[in-house]
Amino acid sequence: MSVPNIDAVKAYLLSLQDSICDALAEADAKQVFVEDAWERPSGGGGRTRVISEGGIFEKGGVNFSHVFGESMPASATAHRPELAGRSFQAMGVSLVMHPRNPYIPTSHANVRFFIAEKEGEDPVWWFGGGFDLTPYYGNDEDCRHWHQTAKNACEPFGEDIFPRYKQWCDDYFHIKHRDEPRGVGGLFFDDLNELGFEKSFALMQSIGNAYLDAYLPIVERRKAAPFGEREREFQAYRRGRYVEFNLVYDRGTLFGLQSGGRTESILMSLPPDVKWGYDWHPEPGTPEAELYTRYLTPRNWLEV
Repeated sequence: MSVPNIDAVKAYLLSLQDSICDALAEADAKQVFVEDAWERPSGGGGRTRVISEGGIFEKGGVNFSHVFGESMPASATAHRPELAGRSFQAMGVSLVMHPRNPYIPTSHANVRFFIAEKEGEDPVWWFGGGFDLTPYYGNDEDCRHWHQTAKNACEPFGEDIFPRYKQWCDDYFHIKHRDEPRGVGGLFFDDLNELGFEKSFALMQSIGNAYLDAYLPIVERRKAAPFGEREREFQAYRRGRYVEFNLVYDRGTLFGLQSGGRTESILMSLPPDVKWGYDWHPEPGTPEAELYTRYLTPRNWLEV
């Protein structure tokens, strides 16, 4: 298996953060991303970029981090006990965009690289990442475009990649205690190393580069949709599900907190305004009910 080029991965991730921030700020047209560079006392650091109260984005963050240390956090060794006693490096770009208009979905993307080393033994490394879409009001056209772009990113690497990563996404972004998906899915992958370093790196880059192609056309189509207090109330309620998943299940959040990462950067994914209603259910036949009956049901959107 080819030797990982850590410097090349880091250079790509920094460039990806730049390109995504530039494109999203241009789409917003009101605000820009504010950068907060930080250092991790026990090793590493990053640069967090946040946009707030924009023309389109109520809150969004695009975070680059590169952390390292001499021992693994519990969230990692619980699933991979062979990593115990190894030093590690973890780097990635993670983003979440929360638009103000409820007809524009929230989007999330992440690409990352991990390596654990021990003198006298081969390094253990892998890539991970993906992107997923969380609408408040569903739209078939948006879902088809999102999944078609995801498929296009995967196709050069094998016909089995897209269906596997789509299913992995459906399984991963499932809120178990609610027994419902977080959104309409996309791609998710982890532990990718079987293709060798160069091809695995190329696949990770293809998925990272596809995010803007997947999301910006949806933003442009929905940004002028009229909305009122009813839609904002429902958006705040559904954002609560986003918070529940990120704080209870998300591996990246748990790894960051347990490894002594920067809390503000780790929790940048949380939306600005959220509501929880007790045992609330939408009225049958409403657009809010349609989200549950049509969109929060895993399906092959390329055949709809």
